[in-house]
Amino acid sequence: MKIARFSHQDAIRYGIVDDGELVVLAGDPMFAGYETTGERVPLTEVALLAPVIPRSKVVCIGKNYRDHAAEMGGEAPAEPLMFLKPNTSVIGPGDAIVRPTRLSSHTDYEGELAVVIGRVAKNVPAERAGEYIFGYTVANDVTARDLQRADGQWSRAKGFDTFCPIGPVIETDLDLDAAVITTRVNGEVRQNGPVSDMIHGIPALIAYASAVFTLLPGDLLLTGTPAGIGSFEAGDAIDIEIAGIGVLRNVARDA
Repeated sequence: MKIARFSHQDAIRYGIVDDGELVVLAGDPMFAGYETTGERVPLTEVALLAPVIPRSKVVCIGKNYRDHAAEMGGEAPAEPLMFLKPNTSVIGPGDAIVRPTRLSSHTDYEGELAVVIGRVAKNVPAERAGEYIFGYTVANDVTARDLQRADGQWSRAKGFDTFCPIGPVIETDLDLDAAVITTRVNGEVRQNGPVSDMIHGIPALIAYASAVFTLLPGDLLLTGTPAGIGSFEAGDAIDIEIAGIGVLRNVARDA
């Protein structure tokens, strides 16, 4: 089931995608369930928004694909390499990625699968991780690569406003074995890697992260990017597609 968060007639609402329409929900399904209002709205008449705004944080995993670790010039870490993005970095489909050109001259895309946490999660065993997943969406872990290298840690490079596009919807039942991340810049394929190539799988990542801090409903877990990362410029269109979820498109501009 695909869940959208959308704007229509000056109101922000939630709906289930059904054959080119949205079955409007009475509230946020993460908290209010799937009660419907009886309304149906054509997708062509709405603006899709970020399908969730994390209540507290975006948890990210670096170098979780061996080919990406190699292109970054190192070995994959033995344990998950974890960092955070602020929730203020989150934007939705169609929103502009703003390159912070006064501070950075090298901005990269990183297409990723994002897990949406559905329940309060602390010290979750890997074998029970599925009980805490609300669904999955597409993410772009935008990075100011020059600042990442200069700082030696990643908070500034990863945390600018607009540096976490997500969308277009949340898929509650994704076939992870068949999921492939494909990133295109102006229509040219730059990344194409199966989610099954992850070093540390989603259950292990939820267990690892929840042992450190409490995950709240709506928090995001970005699971890493395959090889093929690269830079983009103002005016470039970045499309990240995961079959079963959809295409997340954002166009870049300079600050």
